[in-house]
Amino acid sequence: MRFYFNNMSFKLGFVMLWFALMWVTPVFAADTNAAAPVAVAEQKVDSGNTAWMLTSTALVLFMTVPGLALFYAGMVRSKNVLSVLMQCFAITSLVTVLWAVIGYSLVFGSAGPYIGGLEKIFLMGVTLDSFKSPAHSIPETVFMTFQMTFAIITPALIVGAFAERMKFSALLIFMG
Repeated sequence: MRFYFNNMSFKLGFVMLWFALMWVTPVFAADTNAAAPVAVAEQKVDSGNTAWMLTSTALVLFMTVPGLALFYAGMVRSKNVLSVLMQCFAITSLVTVLWAVIGYSLVFGSAGPYIGGLEKIFLMGVTLDSFKSPAHSIPETVFMTFQMTFAIITPALIVGAFAERMKFSALLIFMG
């Protein structure tokens, strides 16, 4: 199959659209009537909430790597079982790196109304002492990992649609 997006005007238009969204959106997000930020009285880790979030994170991750991988491997011919297992594992690895590098910042950053900023790129400022949950009772690292598991399982669900039909390199480009 041929890749039809080699046209230079398409690439230039895509780059211009990306810059417009990244640099113009914060202008519209400025709130001139914003109230002063309310300080949270005391942020401390709730061990119960943190334990439940870690348990939920493990369950969702187990749904992806062994669960979804073996489910889709059971639906393909025997010669393609290893391919499907590797596709699920590679998606897990790729999305984990992308989420840690830029995904978390774009989703949970605070620059614009539609897409976040780059203040948390490479997880800058995400520490055990920072809190992000709505209840402010779990560390931001746990919250980031919990949300990452859903970022992993979402593209992994797509593997079933093109099992035995797509090259591994094309899968990595499509999922990345």
